[in-house]
Amino acid sequence: MSPVFTDHLISWTIAVPFIGLALLAFVRSQEWIRRIALAITSLAFALAVVLWSLFDASQPGMQFVERSEWMPTFNIQYAVGIDGISLLLVLLTTFLAPICVLASWKSIDTKVKAFMSLILLVEGAMIVVFTALDLFLFFMLWEVTMIPMYFLIILWGGPARRAAGIKFVLYSLTGSLLLLVGILGLYLEGGRTFDLLALAERTYPSEVQFWIFLAFLIAFAIKLPMVPFHSWLPDAHSEAPTAGSVILAGVLLKMGGYGFLRFCLPILPEASAAFAPVILWFSVVAILYGGCLALAQSDLKKLVAYSSISHMGFVTLGIFAFNSQGIQGAVLQMFNHGITTGALFLAVGQLYDRTHSREIGDYGGLHKPMPRFVVFLCVFSVAAFGLPGTANFIGEFLVLFGGSHTSFVRVLLAMGGIVLAAAYMLWMLQRVVLGKASTREAALLPDLDMRETATLVPLAALVFILGLYPGPLMELMDSSVTSLVEQTAEFAPADVSMLRP
Repeated sequence: MSPVFTDHLISWTIAVPFIGLALLAFVRSQEWIRRIALAITSLAFALAVVLWSLFDASQPGMQFVERSEWMPTFNIQYAVGIDGISLLLVLLTTFLAPICVLASWKSIDTKVKAFMSLILLVEGAMIVVFTALDLFLFFMLWEVTMIPMYFLIILWGGPARRAAGIKFVLYSLTGSLLLLVGILGLYLEGGRTFDLLALAERTYPSEVQFWIFLAFLIAFAIKLPMVPFHSWLPDAHSEAPTAGSVILAGVLLKMGGYGFLRFCLPILPEASAAFAPVILWFSVVAILYGGCLALAQSDLKKLVAYSSISHMGFVTLGIFAFNSQGIQGAVLQMFNHGITTGALFLAVGQLYDRTHSREIGDYGGLHKPMPRFVVFLCVFSVAAFGLPGTANFIGEFLVLFGGSHTSFVRVLLAMGGIVLAAAYMLWMLQRVVLGKASTREAALLPDLDMRETATLVPLAALVFILGLYPGPLMELMDSSVTSLVEQTAEFAPADVSMLRP
């Protein structure tokens, strides 16, 4: 393979969605707009797979690093690179993008060019976020991701889409302002550079770490979202179109977890350790609170949305365990959550396209008219509560194992979230799949067609592949996670009594 290509492989992966965005400007046919968008997103995924194939998992540092002067006066560069953690999230982003295009093939029939352009824009911006090695570049594209998501909600969303979109923007802007404060603090204290790798090599006074970490904490907690900064999420999910919900749950929420891993732990380890007990307890609260609220929902989309709050609690529980098992589990949980929750939103969207109802009570007995759909819904539902052999199990297991090194009580409480997840998912399946149809229309619903089946098959396959053989993903990030744990080892909490809270 040509060095000209491989040396700039990340840039090519970033450029493809933006090139596709430019191409769509000259296309009028809606059918060709859809085809080009599908081809472009598929090409971006293919390039991400090439990145994976060429990535040396035994090396802990950044690979495929590219640097170019951008604004020399302020030491701002175009700098990108990947390690095992960021590569996983690039793979997830590029994998979900063509599925979103395919899922919107018929359901989006107005402003198709604008819709597909926004999908490409958010994909390209997310790839930059997960590969940026310059804080200014990171912040710029962090902000860009908010714009397409806002328009996806207010232009193609549900009846309360405007309120949900404004709420999403207000929360996002608040987090962005605090993120900017933290970045500027690092710039001033770290030798007036935005270079992420250079900043991670410096040592900062405890008081400086405290205030910068606090700004980062709230910014990333809003995006994740952590309790009590979560209230924007159910509204955004319930009003967004299906593809918007998949992007939001599958990719955008991961920006918060990625921020903790890329900024807080390696650059501000002392403050991260100081705040860890509080964050760990809030993680447990999020796991139980999200599960209880999901159990109380009668709206399918809100049920899945509140389950995301619970699942993201496992992510922070693993990250701030400060050990390799917990962090590996958190990264796997982010990846697997993107697959299973994205799939659940696709399934809910397929039902909504048929009935224009998200109420659980409007269904029932779907095993008769929609057997193919029911098989997929059952697979994704049991995967969501971590049934052994499915994707979420190994991530949650590693998080709980890692968390047990600091507090067995927290682990026991967090396991209650798994019980709640089984309760609300099985309750939903019982109401939607079994029994008799609640209406005559529900008894006559058509089953999945070939296109709808094609959107779910890859996700279902990954649920079992990752559940039964997660080794390749764990090997991919092992060196990067080990290096991160070594960087924070001096401040990590020591193993304690199994009964200590």
